[in-house]
Amino acid sequence: MPRFAEIQGRYVYLTIDGLEYRVYFEEAGSGIPILCQHTAGADGRQWRHLLEDPQITANFRVIAHDLPYHGKSLPPAGVEWWKHEYQLTQAFFMKFMVGLARELELDCPVYMGCSMGGHLAGDLALNHPQEFRAVIGVEAALASKGTDTFIRWFHHPRLSNASKPSLMYTLMAPESPEASKQETIWTYSQGAPPVFLGDLNYYSREHDLTETAQSIDTHKIGVYLLGGEYDWSAAPADVKALADRVKGSHYTEMKGVGHFPMSENPAVFKRALMPVLESIRQSSR
Repeated sequence: MPRFAEIQGRYVYLTIDGLEYRVYFEEAGSGIPILCQHTAGADGRQWRHLLEDPQITANFRVIAHDLPYHGKSLPPAGVEWWKHEYQLTQAFFMKFMVGLARELELDCPVYMGCSMGGHLAGDLALNHPQEFRAVIGVEAALASKGTDTFIRWFHHPRLSNASKPSLMYTLMAPESPEASKQETIWTYSQGAPPVFLGDLNYYSREHDLTETAQSIDTHKIGVYLLGGEYDWSAAPADVKALADRVKGSHYTEMKGVGHFPMSENPAVFKRALMPVLESIRQSSR
């Protein structure tokens, strides 16, 4: 008899600013919905360990999507996208996430994202608290400024596509399982080179909660922030700085992981995540 995963994958059509996008997502489980946003230049495969964990899917409907231009979500058919430089903007990113939750008819879902997805947790909590019951920002920070001078090198003819996953490797913990770290950078090696650079427009330039984080109202939306010990891009101190600005938020430093906890060391990530999920479950009753 064949052995099948419990994960189901399909496409949903989503219209943003008059343009239709064919968006791929995978899901497993039932209960409180969680939308999982991947990191810059990657795709939803980073969340596969959550999708395959019966302890999590027993109470949560875990949904991991590919942002347009990433993974199986191809560029939109209604525009000559190859004639324009790809750039992810904060406005589009928020519209996409809110639109996806509405199109899937999710009942007040949880949002969870890592890296650029972690940054978006704060932006959604500030601008769209009515759309989500809670946000979980993994490797989230007030801002990630200071990289503008070198991000152009992430898509340059003198650099191979191997340079990107090599840099990502340095963001992970030395004690994370080697097989898991290799799987993480394998995903990066398959992304279109212009896409990683374009995602950094949001991550390094547009995202900035320095002056507005204190306006996030945790009476309207739960805010949970997780920082990996070995992450030098959004260091634990950076994540805690965001938590300190958001009154009523919850902060956890994850020992023994770096920038990609859900894929580089799923077991360690789960230990940090389960209390957060239980808190959300209890507050949702």
